[in-house]
Amino acid sequence: MQDSITAKTLFPFRRNFYHSITNLLQINPSLPSLLIEIPNTMWGFRSSTLVGIFLLLSVAMNLSVSHVSASKQFQNETDRLALLEFKNQIYDDPSGVLKSWNHSQHHCHWEGVTCSARHQRVMALTLRHKQLSGTISPQVGNLSFMRFIQLGENQFHGGIPQEFGRLLRLRVLNLTSNAISGKIPANLSYCSELVTISLHDNKLEGKIPIDQLSNLKKLENFFLYTNNLTGEIPSSIGNLSWLTQLDFGYNNLEGNLPMEMGLLKGLSFFAAAENKLSGIIPASIFNSSAITAISVADNSFHGNLPTNIGLTLPNLEELLLGGNKFYGNFPTSITNASGLEELDLSSNKRLGFYCITDQLQ
Repeated sequence: MQDSITAKTLFPFRRNFYHSITNLLQINPSLPSLLIEIPNTMWGFRSSTLVGIFLLLSVAMNLSVSHVSASKQFQNETDRLALLEFKNQIYDDPSGVLKSWNHSQHHCHWEGVTCSARHQRVMALTLRHKQLSGTISPQVGNLSFMRFIQLGENQFHGGIPQEFGRLLRLRVLNLTSNAISGKIPANLSYCSELVTISLHDNKLEGKIPIDQLSNLKKLENFFLYTNNLTGEIPSSIGNLSWLTQLDFGYNNLEGNLPMEMGLLKGLSFFAAAENKLSGIIPASIFNSSAITAISVADNSFHGNLPTNIGLTLPNLEELLLGGNKFYGNFPTSITNASGLEELDLSSNKRLGFYCITDQLQ
């Protein structure tokens, strides 16, 4: 009778037992059913029975821990293999940057690789200015914890892998100053955490997939200058409400600037120089007080400039309008932009200056 369990003693155990079972199911729902079979009644349990149950629970917990550990190891191996495949696509590494990428040390210690402290998952690939030549492996798309891709100022060629669209945590994509060709993947729109897209000084072609990329509500910096991009700038660009810097210069874009650009209230830098753009610059662009620089030289814009431009753009530092077809009197209100450092109005059709040069000095 001494080792029999009374109802009063058993009740809290019964509750804790069921709680433990529930937790085990959440950790590993594939546990063998024989380990988690719950008796119909527990009122008649003796201590020997409870010891057996606790032993089974201990085994089950060990199985769960082993399952979690194996899963983590598998994920880390996926990262390692993806990095090795990236290395395999590099055919010239004159500085020996990737020599450390071998089996002698954990991949989180390889040069240019940064891992998260807790899970040891690859979160950054930083290999700028390394003189690397090759293509970018699609396997990079398997680095599911990736937040920063910094591969600028190298000699990569080929296209941007479509698999980049799987990097849902990606915040910065920097492939500047390479020889990357092909189109900008529209499925980058799935990378909803993107803050910076920097693809300038490459050989990209085709239309800018603004309609798709307008889903990137956190995008602040968008640099596509010096490529071979064509087409128009669609009105959906107004959906990129967090944009602060936008540079589409030195491409082959055509058409008008959409009125919706006036919705970009945080835009401080806008450049679209040396394209085939035309029409009238929307007045709403000149009403954005955050603007510090406008560079639209060498296009075919025309029309009068707003008379109050110096009042609506008080923070203006650069105004580059040369090589267009503006006409009329240039507004003297520009003298109110006390921070103005660079002004280019050259080669316009008929633009009077009203002798404002002395007032700007």
